[in-house]
Amino acid sequence: MKSLPIRARSAFDADGFAGTVEGLIAQTQRLYLADQVPWVVGYSGGKDSTAVLQLVWNALAGLEPAQRTKPVHVISTDTLVENPVVAAWVSHSLDVMKAAAERADLPLVPHRLTPAVTDTFWVNLIGRGYPAPRPKFRWCTERLKIKPSNTFIRDMVRSHGEAILVLGTRKAESAGRSARMTALESQRVRDLLSPNGNLPNCLVYSPVENWSNDDVWTFLMQDKNPWGYSNKELLTMYQGASEDGECPLVVDSSTPSCGDSRFGCWTCTLVDQDKSMAAMIQNDEEKEWMLPLLDLRNELDKPEDRHLRDFRRMNGSVQMFGEKSIPGPYKQSARENWLRMLLQAQSHVRANAPEEVKGIELITLAELEEIRRLWVVEKHEFEDTLPGIYVAAMGEPYPGRVLDEHLPLGAETVDVLKGLVGDDPLHFQLVRELLDIEQRQRSQSRRAGLFDSLETALKRGFYDDEADATERAVHRKQTRDRTRPSDVADNSIDLVDVVEGFVREHLDHGTDHVGVEAETDMVDVSDGASR
Repeated sequence: MKSLPIRARSAFDADGFAGTVEGLIAQTQRLYLADQVPWVVGYSGGKDSTAVLQLVWNALAGLEPAQRTKPVHVISTDTLVENPVVAAWVSHSLDVMKAAAERADLPLVPHRLTPAVTDTFWVNLIGRGYPAPRPKFRWCTERLKIKPSNTFIRDMVRSHGEAILVLGTRKAESAGRSARMTALESQRVRDLLSPNGNLPNCLVYSPVENWSNDDVWTFLMQDKNPWGYSNKELLTMYQGASEDGECPLVVDSSTPSCGDSRFGCWTCTLVDQDKSMAAMIQNDEEKEWMLPLLDLRNELDKPEDRHLRDFRRMNGSVQMFGEKSIPGPYKQSARENWLRMLLQAQSHVRANAPEEVKGIELITLAELEEIRRLWVVEKHEFEDTLPGIYVAAMGEPYPGRVLDEHLPLGAETVDVLKGLVGDDPLHFQLVRELLDIEQRQRSQSRRAGLFDSLETALKRGFYDDEADATERAVHRKQTRDRTRPSDVADNSIDLVDVVEGFVREHLDHGTDHVGVEAETDMVDVSDGASR
């Protein structure tokens, strides 16, 4: 006789659905009334956070108005590269929620959090040239997710001395999550409240910690959304993708990435492929407008991108991994191409997306202005190509301000400079940087840092090519390996050494190459070893 499958244990088994929900609402009310510590509810718009917020909302609604004495802050972190469908869903949800809370006289205040403009995905990738994130080089999570939410929570703690964080984390999500939550249970300082190791004076309340996926959906389908949103539409969004999951509020690096779920970033390269966006496009013809986004994401995820990246690190040094140099940031041409593709995708979205999402900006004007500043001021790319790229891709004037920097040369004279320097891109970059340094120092009454800037530029740009730089790096490494640390003299290189080496290198072709570039052990975020 064939045995029947064993039904998974439900959190509703003991007291039934109604009894369990009523018990959780009463428990939430007791915790809310126990003190004056403000609450912060993490809301991603996904199923788990929606279920928790409904429980909190219903608990507040069941109290007398005079008992609702402390605020409940609902925070939703928008990385600015969220899946546009979900971003529009969450943004509209927050607007509806705010209006409904005001009508019901509930002390519930929604907040949409975003990363600082200097921390956004595109400012770092297109502006600074950071390579696309990888599991061993995940520069995005801290900047896009952790910092915005943690900053808000720490502000609450500073203002009130303590905060209670209400999350939709569940033990059934993964074995690792279950182990972490169980370990924290033993450290609970109050009934049902666990400490947070990364946020001092912040306690965590997880009302649905013992619920399964089926329990969550059962609750959402049977309990009407109290702020007037549609849980059935939420279920439809989940059904539109092949992978189940959501992006939780991320407050520490142990929270698993949600990049392979629909509720992750559309630019995420921490997974092999974005199955959810591909499934959305495949399952719904009305979502074909997202194809350029998927194409751009897949271009970012190409396994071999050395040809797009500088052989030098951001600080100008050359570092080796075995017999090969570690690639550094994206080259100027690659960064310009990423911007071009992104703006073309934005133009496509505006022309083809439905009304509810076509207003979403894939990149904001503030990000464009910061990218432009990084290119012109910090990278000395005074060609100032960003406005022209914008006009060509968007078919409209660039809306940014007039650049107030005093550029040493206008864009129209760059070709002349290239002709004078020759076809060598390294020498062009060196001359361009030296001209830029001179121009910026000219207007200063006191030229502090001039020699340091010149030295840095010469160290960065005096190589013949990548092969020459690699040969020198290998030679340095071999020399260090043969020399005992106690015998090593001062290896610092001053400006005179660099200039002498540069002159011998490029004016006296009969002189052998001399290794004059400074060695550094500094590791910056452009590390490409994980590639």
